Amino acid sequence: MIYKITTPTPFAVGDVNCFLLKGDTLTLVDAGTKTPEAYEVLQLELKELGYTFKDIEQVFITHHHPDHCGWVEAFDRAEILGHPYLNYWLSRDQEFLERHDLFYEQSLHEEGVPEHYAKWVRRFRRSVDLMGNRPVDRVMNEGVELPGHPGWQVQESLGHAQSHLSLWNEREGMLIGGDLLLEKVSSNPLIEPPFRKEEGRPRALLQYNASLTRLLDLPVHIVYGGHGGEVRNAHALITERLEKQNDRAMKVLGMLREESQTVFELTKRLFPAVYEKELGLTLSETIGQLDYLISKELITETVDEAGVHQYASC
Repeated sequence: MIYKITTPTPFAVGDVNCFLLKGDTLTLVDAGTKTPEAYEVLQLELKELGYTFKDIEQVFITHHHPDHCGWVEAFDRAEILGHPYLNYWLSRDQEFLERHDLFYEQSLHEEGVPEHYAKWVRRFRRSVDLMGNRPVDRVMNEGVELPGHPGWQVQESLGHAQSHLSLWNEREGMLIGGDLLLEKVSSNPLIEPPFRKEEGRPRALLQYNASLTRLLDLPVHIVYGGHGGEVRNAHALITERLEKQNDRAMKVLGMLREESQTVFELTKRLFPAVYEKELGLTLSETIGQLDYLISKELITETVDEAGVHQYASC
């Protein structure tokens, strides 16, 4: 049995969904945002289902974003399950946080972002206070069965986050998908540091497209998403989202046919009203479209003497 628990967030995306999964083990999928309001709602919703925080035996986190992993330490009798990358954030490893800041400093320079936007490096982790502060007890990887729930299998579904996992039940055609496929909005594939420092920047949009495309080969009847209602037309919605993404990329291609440009120059043109307020999101969107166009061999990427990347149509 699956029970949806919806808790408030302070973010523009609105409420976030957690799911109580009954089986041989009592499992909560995702743990809301670390705010008093979310705690109270989570406590009340569990009580109405006949449970307390201490009854939960394991908490499976779909990804490390703060609206999904906030209250992990409230479940002190539960094991925390998630992707290896999740542990970077829940354990607050200092080496990773330093590497995180260095990654964004270098990225902003390569993207041609003026120096007075350097404050964004710290802002990229400003929501860390709304995340839980407890390490992962059990790392979950692709193909592993969720303990205590026969038929529920872990799927790595990177793109929106570098820690993103989904839970798939083929027999029932059910997917607990985190932010992989949402009812009303398309998830933003965010630019994040790589899992291993020796790896290059993840191509988040290409990862995300691959994660969505994978679902087209599965008999998905219902998706329980991290925000909004359930998705019952997954294949049609995925096809529509992929087509719209291609259309956005073609708009970028049209701009590059005029002249070569940097990521920041394109971002200002694509998002003139919001790029300064949402620099991280808008840069991620622009970079994603450029990665997509490069993968299609429609544009080229060069690096100038200052180390800034320039993009031009072929």
